[in-house]
Amino acid sequence: MSRVSKHNYYLDIAQTVAERATCLRRKFGAIIVKNDVIISTGYNGAPRGRQNCSDINYCFRDKMQIPRGERYELCRSVHAEANAIIAASREQMLGATLYMVCVSPEDGSVFGGTSSCMMCKRQVINAGIAQVVIRDTKDEYRIVDVKDWVENDDSLSGVFGY
Repeated sequence: MSRVSKHNYYLDIAQTVAERATCLRRKFGAIIVKNDVIISTGYNGAPRGRQNCSDINYCFRDKMQIPRGERYELCRSVHAEANAIIAASREQMLGATLYMVCVSPEDGSVFGGTSSCMMCKRQVINAGIAQVVIRDTKDEYRIVDVKDWVENDDSLSGVFGY
C-alpha cells in the first residue's frame, strides 16, 4: 500500500476547497500550512455579503474580453490566496507553505501552469510565507520559493498575466 505524498495530500485538500469557488472563469483553492497544521483556507469569490458571479451568471471581465491575469480591479472576486491570508495571523504564516490548485468550473479538471497574480504575490511576500506549491496535474506540482518572487520582481517587467 502506498501513501499519497504530503504535498499531494495538501494539494488534494486545496482542490476540495476550490469546489467552493464562485468564479465563472477559474476556481482556485488555497490552504496555508505550517508544521503540518492547516492554518487557513481560501477560495476565490465575491466579498462577504456581495453577490457572486456564479449567482448573477455574469463576469464583467469576460464581457470586456479582458485576458486572464490582467485588470483584476474589475473582478468581483477576492482571490483564494488573499482569502487564506486574510484568515490567518502573520505569526502563523511566517515560514509557512501555501498550497494552491486551479480547476475548471465546467468539469473540475486541473488547470496546470497557473501561478499567483502580481497582487497575490505581493500579499504572499508580505505575509511571510516561505513557499508556494502549485498543482499542475493530479500528481505533479511545482514548488516556488517566495524569495524568487522578491528577487525576480515581475512587476517591473511590463508583462502582465501569468
